[in-house]
Amino acid sequence: MKHALKFTAILGLVLIAFSAPAEKGAARGSAWVASWGASQQVPEPQNSLPVDDLRDATVRQIVHLSLGGSALRVHLSNAFGTVALHFTSVHVAHAISPAAAAIDSGSDRALTFDGKLDVTVPPGAEFVSDPLEMPVAPLSDIAVTFHLDAPPMPETGHPGSRSTSYYEHGDAVAATDLPDAKHVDHWYQLTGIDVRTSPEAATVVALGDSITDGHGATTNGNDRWPDVLAARLEASKKTHDVGVSNQGIGGNHLLTDGLGPNVLARFDRDVLAPAGVRWLIVFEGVNDLGGLARNGEVPADQHTALVERVIAAYQQIVARAHAHGLRVYGATITPYTGSGYYHPGPWSEADRQVVNAWIRAAGHFDAVVDFDAVVRDPAHPDQLLPAFDCGDHLHPSPAGYKAMGDSIPLNLFEK
Repeated sequence: MKHALKFTAILGLVLIAFSAPAEKGAARGSAWVASWGASQQVPEPQNSLPVDDLRDATVRQIVHLSLGGSALRVHLSNAFGTVALHFTSVHVAHAISPAAAAIDSGSDRALTFDGKLDVTVPPGAEFVSDPLEMPVAPLSDIAVTFHLDAPPMPETGHPGSRSTSYYEHGDAVAATDLPDAKHVDHWYQLTGIDVRTSPEAATVVALGDSITDGHGATTNGNDRWPDVLAARLEASKKTHDVGVSNQGIGGNHLLTDGLGPNVLARFDRDVLAPAGVRWLIVFEGVNDLGGLARNGEVPADQHTALVERVIAAYQQIVARAHAHGLRVYGATITPYTGSGYYHPGPWSEADRQVVNAWIRAAGHFDAVVDFDAVVRDPAHPDQLLPAFDCGDHLHPSPAGYKAMGDSIPLNLFEK
């Protein structure tokens, strides 16, 4: 009995030792929740910065939070780098505007990593900063500024930022403004911001392609459909503690690597890894369906096989998400007849209808977000409503994105 009691006491001390780090950086009665996110990929050549521009360089990027909190922490990524990447300093501050490099100098703070001002991120990895006691408001704009002594090899980034970033040579991380900086509408090496908030708070991941990433939305306007959803959640008493992490990648596919890794390959990093995720909206598939016959019609059996594989991918997503306790909502694929990129024929439209019927059917997803019903033209249901069409007959306009974001029932996110 004495030996048993002694073992129990030792086991208790071991458990305490292993559980203690979980309290680091999180006050009791609070939790870390993802307030902003961006999926990572290797930027295409036209979206990459010249190597020499990132040698001894300051980069300032503006992001739009969903949730607010009493503290924050920043995720830096070298996910696609093949060599270690050294950040000599990283600062955060309140941005004066989502469309300018100026910051509120009084709010500027240096981030630390294990107590140090610099950090070296190994190839293929991500680093999370130490918690910073810096209150941030919901739906506010934060500037993240870092300095690199040597460029990433290759770059890791998010080309479809719809947000302007600024870069110049030298270490100017604490500068109030960067009036002489070059600018580009992409994000680099920055993958997420968490906030410390109430333990009841949680976030929803929007997993998608360019229609989630926001092609056709307003640059620096934060009017993608996930932005609209975030603002509605914040305005509701029942869901004000629910954030949104946009994990859309333009050109993304369910089944193959398009622009960025395919959905199943990036699922763990983009869906399961963000802090506090409780719900997932899946809005993928148009690039798979459209790509099949993009260069010419193919036999009917190839259409049938593709539809079966798309549905199998959805089933994989649901199974993996459910295994981690997430609720999964399927979004119907929106019309794209008339698209000059995919120029779909009747068989491709039939594929979309079959896939959407499966999404809508009971027992597959936990709920359905029927974007197709929201944006289609009632007179021509295989096409976008003209008022909701950005002009390419594939991507919605800002008005279309607003209608989509407004259509999502908020009770799906009540706890």
